[in-house]
Amino acid sequence: MTTSRDHIIAAINHQISDKVPVDLGATPSSGISAIAYSNLLKYLGRTDLPVLVYDVVQQLAQPDLSILDQFGVDVLDIGRTFNDRKEDWIPTTLANGDPAYYPKWFRPTKLEDGSFVTYDDDGKSILSRMPVGATFFDQTYFPYADGYPENYADLDAEMNRIMWARDAHSPWDHAGEDDFWEQLRERTLKLRQSTDKALLVVCGCNLFEWGTFLRRMDNFLMDLICDPENVEKLLDQLLERHLKTLGKVCKAVGDIVDIIRFGDDLGMSSGPFMDLETYQNLFKPRHKILCDYVKSHSNMRTFIHSCGSISLFMPDMIEAGIDVFNPVQTNAYNMAPDFLKAAFGQNCTFWGGGIETVGTLNNGSPEQIRNQVFERLEIFSKGGGFVFNTVHNILPDVPPENIVAMFDAVNEFNNRNLID
Repeated sequence: MTTSRDHIIAAINHQISDKVPVDLGATPSSGISAIAYSNLLKYLGRTDLPVLVYDVVQQLAQPDLSILDQFGVDVLDIGRTFNDRKEDWIPTTLANGDPAYYPKWFRPTKLEDGSFVTYDDDGKSILSRMPVGATFFDQTYFPYADGYPENYADLDAEMNRIMWARDAHSPWDHAGEDDFWEQLRERTLKLRQSTDKALLVVCGCNLFEWGTFLRRMDNFLMDLICDPENVEKLLDQLLERHLKTLGKVCKAVGDIVDIIRFGDDLGMSSGPFMDLETYQNLFKPRHKILCDYVKSHSNMRTFIHSCGSISLFMPDMIEAGIDVFNPVQTNAYNMAPDFLKAAFGQNCTFWGGGIETVGTLNNGSPEQIRNQVFERLEIFSKGGGFVFNTVHNILPDVPPENIVAMFDAVNEFNNRNLID
């Protein structure tokens, strides 16, 4: 019998199977906002299920296994094996007033104006903020905004003040525990034994993005052109740390996890953040080192999340060892589905791009949703190399009936192909 894991592996290997595999919630860029998930549970009559906000920065929900099964999802994030007890969560209220739960360690402060902030250990320095009416936290602390340090003795401490690390989603919110790596392996083995779905580990290893987290976006973009020497020094420091983490990940779960997810947003809607030569000189060699390490020390396939227009870089990223691309932002410059599939579809897997999250999924009719899902499936699934997912996370304004219509369309497509 063909399993969900078989479907995912077949897609990555460009093999034809009887089902286009599906993701929802296996990564923090292929998930669902807590508000959209809460509305979905009400629509489905499943208010018995809690809304667990596992990614507190982006305010993303961890979908219940029964919901994933209902929608035919084929892959799981191994982070969900942590925070598995009721006492690991505390009540909170979402921006729309619905009840939900945060991990017990996350206790943002509500200010008089109604916004929420997180503070450094001193209780004075604000590290992140969620303004009134917003549905995610913004970074407010940039340790190297005024210039690069003389040395990087404080880099670990400063990275740990950045919200993406300080308020990390599971399993990384447990990374400071003495037995974390033993726990990670034990919990992942248990998950492998209990499911036929593919398993994925989110591992970050961001390079360009960490530059923007530390220096701030405006500064770091200028640095790429005006101060490449300091950029390279910082990137080497980051690479050293990423390789240490990869070593531990590969040792702990590299033989039982199928996919490792990196992240590095390299594009905007209007084009890439940098010219091709800059990517080739500064980032490609380091992406190759990361990919080579994974492939020589584990059985995992490499997956990168990179928003925006990145088609200019894709040949080099594939050459560097990237197997899977997400979120496939098809509304960005030079990212049309038919172009991507024709140009790169034989050499990589697209994980996303199945429907426009902004425009179609949030405002479209069921018929429009079905038509776009079918159109994207027809393009991307030919010859394998496709995992169905939205363009990035399902946002708070997406009506639950549209989410159901989307998955119904995928199921209809798969059933039609099975019959044919």
